[in-house]
Amino acid sequence: MSDGLTGAKIDHLGIAVKSIAEARGFYEALGLGVTQEETVEHERVKTAMLPVGESRVELLEPTEADSPVGKFLARRGEGLHHVALQVKDIHAAMERLKARGSRLISDEVKMGAGGHLYFFVHPASANGVLVEIVQPVGENGH
Repeated sequence: MSDGLTGAKIDHLGIAVKSIAEARGFYEALGLGVTQEETVEHERVKTAMLPVGESRVELLEPTEADSPVGKFLARRGEGLHHVALQVKDIHAAMERLKARGSRLISDEVKMGAGGHLYFFVHPASANGVLVEIVQPVGENGH
């Protein structure tokens, strides 16, 4: 029986920026290119994905000042927003984290950028780091 975490890997690092158009220049100077840009309306954020080996950097630009990323920028400025871990069974991972008493930002799995399933673990339950748990759609029958 899968625990949802076996084979987990770093999916991406989410970096909050004021402007994707301005921030991407740094990464492009390193030879990285944006492969996907989209707006996730329910999170009120624009995203840009830049592949780095088997992982990615995700640039996050708020579409509204009172969005979660907008509030983060106002409090902390630009920088690392979250670490995303990819799992094979997101529902099993969520249940295992709930069972151990982890505090989750949402009690439901949502659809995000690139069609990935995701949920966030509150920093209070992850050593001060906002952790996103993701699973590509189509894996494990979901």
